[in-house]
Amino acid sequence: MTTPRRASRRRHAARRAAAGLALALLAAGCGSSAARPAGTPPPVPAPLSLATALTSAATAWATVPMGAPSGPNQFWQLFMLTGPGGRWSLRTPPGVATNGALVLAAQRGPTLVTGIRPSLDLGFSPVTATLDGGGTWSSLPPEPGFADVPDALAAAAGGQLIALGADQAVQAAASQQAAWTTLITGKALAATAAGRRCALTGLTAVAYTPAGSPLLAGTCGRAGTAGVFTRRGGTWQLAGPALPAALSGRPVQVIRLSRVGGRDVALLQAGTGASAVLLAAWTGDGRSWALSPAFGLSGSRAVSASFGADGAVAVVLSGGRGVTVGGPGAAWRLLPPLPAGQAVVLALPADGPADLLAAVGSTMAVWQLAGRPARWARIQTIKVPIQYGSSSGS
Repeated sequence: MTTPRRASRRRHAARRAAAGLALALLAAGCGSSAARPAGTPPPVPAPLSLATALTSAATAWATVPMGAPSGPNQFWQLFMLTGPGGRWSLRTPPGVATNGALVLAAQRGPTLVTGIRPSLDLGFSPVTATLDGGGTWSSLPPEPGFADVPDALAAAAGGQLIALGADQAVQAAASQQAAWTTLITGKALAATAAGRRCALTGLTAVAYTPAGSPLLAGTCGRAGTAGVFTRRGGTWQLAGPALPAALSGRPVQVIRLSRVGGRDVALLQAGTGASAVLLAAWTGDGRSWALSPAFGLSGSRAVSASFGADGAVAVVLSGGRGVTVGGPGAAWRLLPPLPAGQAVVLALPADGPADLLAAVGSTMAVWQLAGRPARWARIQTIKVPIQYGSSSGS
């Protein structure tokens, strides 16, 4: 039985709780940066999957996790497609466990450098290269440990390599057989004038300009600022791109940066949550950029992104959708609902329609966008010999 005194105390407690809830909702609804505690970095989007595809000249490469959905029986696989009308084939480097994901650095055509992220008992990152489309592979000096981002490795036309480590150190090698040396760390870059101007909170990608200068990308704590950095005259400088004034109050993250088709392509997300937008940006010199229109995510999120040889960008979105943009001046194109899979990657082969690679267990299904109205048609099935139980800890 409830006494009048107890009932009165409960009513007072309920009123206090309601008042507290109202104040919390009011503070959340204000949406001003002043409501965030001083020194707290802005929210950033979830990192992209390392599943990706890129096309260099007439050769397309794609990396996708297969086998188990996660754990020691998940192995990342590498696939290659050459020329229009060709078929995808398995080209995973032999001799090392690929549980930790592959990072790709295409140079031209069948030439590729790939690194393997640390995982399980592998505490460093093996690096290997092919000149003949994966027919033969040669080992390069290992990297201390690649960061968990798709653009943790890049190669210049002259053979130089650059890598982003899990410890936010940027390593460089003067040639494919040279030892890695530290170029700069994320902490040191944040302390430069350019880093302070951006309020750099972390690095997300490395690349080279067509001229062979390093490009670094990251997340800026200063709203409306895109964190792309280049080094000129021995000094690191903030290289843009400049964003529209309408996005000046939003946090910006460079989620992809890669050199394709003689230029660099960046994929940026401005804002978070339901108001977040994607933008693609292209540059031929690391300074002057062309921007795509903004694509509103409407509550979805970017899951993975791929690049075509002409600079086109394809993005897999949550909810089984995908979008592409062909280059500067082009509009975003929403694709038909994507076929399902444990891992799904869009690829943009040279001189052909979009392909989609969907992995389920040890089976890779290849779908192609064709017809009017456009639809996905299954064109190939690849059975991959997954060596279940071969990794330590399984």
